[in-house]
Amino acid sequence: MIRLTIARHAKSDWSDSVQADHDRPLNARGRHDAPLMAERLSDAGVRPAVLLSSTAVRARTTAEAFAERLGVTVRLDPDLYGASADELLAAAVASGSHDVMVVAHDPGMTELAALLSRGRIDRMPTCAIATFTWQTDDWAVVAAVDPVSWEHLVPH
Repeated sequence: MIRLTIARHAKSDWSDSVQADHDRPLNARGRHDAPLMAERLSDAGVRPAVLLSSTAVRARTTAEAFAERLGVTVRLDPDLYGASADELLAAAVASGSHDVMVVAHDPGMTELAALLSRGRIDRMPTCAIATFTWQTDDWAVVAAVDPVSWEHLVPH
């Protein structure tokens, strides 16, 4: 069985207009939503073996909230910053696990959710989570076959 959980980073702070995009922290809503969504994921019984995150501050901070609640370690991957849907999926495959969570950015997150849900998920707002499960151990087929189950959670 393969389970892929994807999460868009929580809401970031845009108040510093000169701050580099990569360095933007979470705002108050983001700091609220990340642990809340981590709890919802934990309550759903999701405990990924591997948690991958973009190195951007807002993604890393979101991933750390999930890691704390789920009892896993965050693996930072600089290639997830600005990654496309294909790159996000490739990172999950390369993780070496069949139970992976990826925390990254749009538009890649929405593109991947739309691809895997066959268009039924058309938007991944900040701190949204989508979990997909397939009855296979072959990552090579996940983009080509429908998952046996999927769930889309949003903070509000």
